[in-house]
Amino acid sequence: MKKLTPSKLSVTYGKGITSTHPILGRTYTLTHSDETGELFLDIRTEVATEKIGPNRDEVVGTWVCSGNGCYYYAYVFIDNGNYSPSVTERRNKIFVKELPLALEAIRYGDRELFKMHQTLDQLPIYIKFDSANPKINRVDYWGTFANYK
Repeated sequence: MKKLTPSKLSVTYGKGITSTHPILGRTYTLTHSDETGELFLDIRTEVATEKIGPNRDEVVGTWVCSGNGCYYYAYVFIDNGNYSPSVTERRNKIFVKELPLALEAIRYGDRELFKMHQTLDQLPIYIKFDSANPKINRVDYWGTFANYK
């Protein structure tokens, strides 16, 4: 697993978001540059759609609280049926391989929030793998942010 290089992570906070508040309504859009290896984390009240490229290799997440408790829920786009099965499989494998780095980047990039609200490190992380292929279309448990410090 690759480890995060903090100097290659840029964090931007949107209107109404500070480094420590709010928790609910906080939406994370993590993108990257294939050329430079830089990571870009936008923390806003909505998805940073203008940062999403044609390859659709972003990770988008938010905090959710329901009757079952609170958790972090993220979304990755694998395919919509327009890719060949081999491309779909490859995209799935790449996301599975790179998600630990993405989660570490989100945890590090928003470290002041985690410092202020330490219980967030113990909440479960669920990742939705969105695919037209029923074997790949799923929601997986990815531990807690304490695993990605």
